[in-house]
Amino acid sequence: MKNLFCMIALAAIALTAWSQTPLRLSTYNGTSLERYAGKQCDVTVERYLFTGWNTISLPVDVTEQELDEVLGQGVKLERLVGVNQNGTEIVLNFQDCKSEGIQANVPYILYYLGEPGNKKIRVSAQVEAKEPVVAMTTGGGVKVSMTGAALKTDAKGLYGILAINNGDANFTYVDKDNVVFYATRCFINIPGDQQFTLRAHHMAAGEVTSITSIAAASDIVDVYNVLGVRVAHNIKASDVNNLDPNIYIVNGHKVLVK
Repeated sequence: MKNLFCMIALAAIALTAWSQTPLRLSTYNGTSLERYAGKQCDVTVERYLFTGWNTISLPVDVTEQELDEVLGQGVKLERLVGVNQNGTEIVLNFQDCKSEGIQANVPYILYYLGEPGNKKIRVSAQVEAKEPVVAMTTGGGVKVSMTGAALKTDAKGLYGILAINNGDANFTYVDKDNVVFYATRCFINIPGDQQFTLRAHHMAAGEVTSITSIAAASDIVDVYNVLGVRVAHNIKASDVNNLDPNIYIVNGHKVLVK
């Protein structure tokens, strides 16, 4: 009887292993994911990382523990939570979200402390096949989107973290031909002919709060962007939540409007 139970257990383990679909993601040209969508897969991602800031977007979840095991505990992960504009300068507000890990199809910036080279991430996860993009609008009406390159993408006219600028997370406008963003990287797109200077602003995980924690709904407040430019005057605190999604300064506190 004991041998029978052992045989059943081994068969169950073998069946589970067999049922996992292997998927090796191309981080060069990209991988067509339609036939993998919604499936639990054994996913392998081999990504070249520079020392400093990189961008990353994956079609699967990767936990904080899995990130630390592959990239070291010093790795940082941030996502775009707001944009502010002062003339031709746009501030990209990135917030620490490492405790959440990488979530499928969310574009991130990632800080890597190790030596440049290929790093292999292996996870068992459900594949999500959808466009990885976060879109926001500045107080000046400029539309800004951060998109993950599911496939190799022509970079001209877009903004990316270029290898020569890996020490910071500022996105640079690409005005040359024959430049591409390889798959699993991310870029910023701003429609129109005007070029902007993009500057990254890094925020701790708990740096923003809700308006309800610092003011009563009927309080009259002034609202500023992170550059110190006033964007609303003498409005009810409850109306702050009706502003465009962004990070604002109210009563000296940073407030995140989603």
